[in-house]
Amino acid sequence: MIIDGKQAAADLRKTLTLQVAQLKKDKGTVPGLTVVLVGEDPASEVYVRNKIKQTRDVGMISNEIKLPHDTSQIQLLAELQQLNSDDAVHGILVQLPLPNHIDESVIIAAIAPHKDVDGFHAMNSGRLLNGEPGALVPCTPQGCIILAKQHLGEDLSGLHAVVIGRSNIVGKPVALLLLQENCTVTIAHSRTKNLAGICQQADILIAAVGRANFVQASWVKPGATVIDVGINHIENESGKAKLVGDVDFANVAPVCGAITPVPGGVGPMTIACLLKNTLIAASTNG
Repeated sequence: MIIDGKQAAADLRKTLTLQVAQLKKDKGTVPGLTVVLVGEDPASEVYVRNKIKQTRDVGMISNEIKLPHDTSQIQLLAELQQLNSDDAVHGILVQLPLPNHIDESVIIAAIAPHKDVDGFHAMNSGRLLNGEPGALVPCTPQGCIILAKQHLGEDLSGLHAVVIGRSNIVGKPVALLLLQENCTVTIAHSRTKNLAGICQQADILIAAVGRANFVQASWVKPGATVIDVGINHIENESGKAKLVGDVDFANVAPVCGAITPVPGGVGPMTIACLLKNTLIAASTNG
């Protein structure tokens, strides 16, 4: 089975559209998301355009602040301070990566935690770790859980989940979310011994390592649910650019019970969950 991330994201946006309209009716609050883009990275510009369009499509307000590549860290912090104090802005997203002269960790820490719709602020990470309510959870991990449940159902209790990758953006938070779902969780990484053997134990296998076609069919337990977070650009046989995941899709798909494609899997869910976080922020603090 191919897990359709595009359809899942469309279904979530449909629900969010109704909830945004209800919030406006009940409280007079329209969720507002501001995206800050520093520099002119082509991929980032595409991502930002998609985020803004989808935000507006569900009835939210979306604004973009474009800053030149040579914007200083102090200037960017000043912009964030203004956004933090603006009651019409419920969500703030600084598009990553930032230019090398700006410290991403400093910028993330400067965003008000209740407006941190990326879910990267240490306060939101800590709340997630402690299982506290009110945390804004990183968007891609949220999407992974939603897609896994699309195939396995709402109750993931007792399943063994293996996460390949230990980043703060995907690996660690998705492991914590799986623990909240009562899974048994193993986090594997570049120094894990017998990685293939560990992956073979997984009922749910989440690949987030950033290496094209890394996970092989022999690593996958028959019938497992495979969530591929990877986005890798490679050249095909004719020398043209091709987008592939971290999983060898063609060979793994016949073995597993369900798998997310790349593109069209986790990616669309990431933006949909960003909109969900913006709605949560507006509902809580609007």
